[in-house]
Amino acid sequence: MSNWTVETRNKLAVLTFRRLPDNQMDLDSLDELTDLLENFARRTDEASVLLLRGGIDNIFIKHADLELLRRSAAGTLTPEQGQTWPRTLGLLETIPQPVVAAIDGQAWGGGLETALASTLRIASARSHFCQPEIRNGIIPGGGGTQRLPRLIGKGHAANLIMTGRIIGATEAHRLGLINAVLPTEGFSQHAEDWAAQLVRNPAPALFAAKRAIHDGLTLPLDEGLALERNLFRQVLPNSAFANP
Repeated sequence: MSNWTVETRNKLAVLTFRRLPDNQMDLDSLDELTDLLENFARRTDEASVLLLRGGIDNIFIKHADLELLRRSAAGTLTPEQGQTWPRTLGLLETIPQPVVAAIDGQAWGGGLETALASTLRIASARSHFCQPEIRNGIIPGGGGTQRLPRLIGKGHAANLIMTGRIIGATEAHRLGLINAVLPTEGFSQHAEDWAAQLVRNPAPALFAAKRAIHDGLTLPLDEGLALERNLFRQVLPNSAFANP
């Protein structure tokens, strides 16, 4: 039984995660998401933007499945299983389409790390965020120690990671963790409307912008600027400037 449903409307693909009772992310759900992302990467004509959301009230992704964490601690995961989290979150970053994490409620641990790997993050006013691993004697293992400082700065990230404290949507927006706070009532539609402002732009330019931003951050400045120039030249022939 699939834990993901997909609806595509007007080039916006909405991927909804629903795993009872509380949206903990397990290996099977990660594998399903990987398959969906790889399929969309091959079919860029079907969707130019992806929206991730939770299908259980007041939860985006609660956190990683606790049994998965216990198996990891016991060393019973195969090497392939151990690569499931980084492979899936890496795809969120590298598929052509921008990915918007639409968070309504809890996004802790692996849930927050999934949002961090997305291109953009929006949240309802009731949402809350946490990297609680430190309270259990571990550290984030799904990219939290690396993506969070790159997003909000080392000091703010260290504070959240080393205290394990919970923050609400207002503080998350102030820190730059999320891009917008939207009303809780009717959040799903508000999120789709917000994502639609991206969809209205030409897909090749969206894909080029995502690649320039993501890949450029891994490069020295001069190489990043060269990448930008190359991508600019690629999209220019099909832009409004080439067809006035």
